[in-house]
Amino acid sequence: MIHVVLCDDHAVVRRGIRDTLSEAVDIKVTGEAGGYAELRELLRTTPCDVLLLDLSMPGRGGLEVLTGLTESDSPVKVLVVSMFPVDQYAIRCLRAGAKGYVSKAGDPDELIAATRTVAQGRKYVTAEVAQMLADSVARPALETPHAALSERELQTLMKIASGQRLSDIAEELMLSPKTVSVYRTRVMEKLGLPTNAALTVYAIRNNLI
Repeated sequence: MIHVVLCDDHAVVRRGIRDTLSEAVDIKVTGEAGGYAELRELLRTTPCDVLLLDLSMPGRGGLEVLTGLTESDSPVKVLVVSMFPVDQYAIRCLRAGAKGYVSKAGDPDELIAATRTVAQGRKYVTAEVAQMLADSVARPALETPHAALSERELQTLMKIASGQRLSDIAEELMLSPKTVSVYRTRVMEKLGLPTNAALTVYAIRNNLI
């Protein structure tokens, strides 16, 4: 039996994933968490072979959680399940230690197959991600400037480009407006862009929104 823990801050999404996995007789959802604090406690007390992890969560984001698990040599295998663009986040997650990356908008059967693959200790990647990995190996020098951004910096870029105000971004990410402003400044410095409008143009040209 494959023991799975779900970590997503939306209860409706967790229910949908749980219902999908319930169709597989060899998979059992043993726990659910809405954020890092719950997840940390859950992993101490609950059997978990595969963690299905969302990236966009308030407080400590999914990539930070993933990096923490990897650095602590956790035996839990992580399958990222996210709405973020595959071409922008999949390789980033795999490099951080994830065993696979699937889209929330994907086929339910793919989620079951990915969970089984990851539980076996193998990596699960779609054909699109496999091609991106091959391209990144063949042409490492062509990596985009935003690849150097941290998870929070990239989230800030995408949210600003989507028209959100700093105060709204701060509330959504459970950060102070001052902290979000610091992230914006770092993004502008790293990308060499002077204004929010320039950030928006950059995000559109690089398919970030």
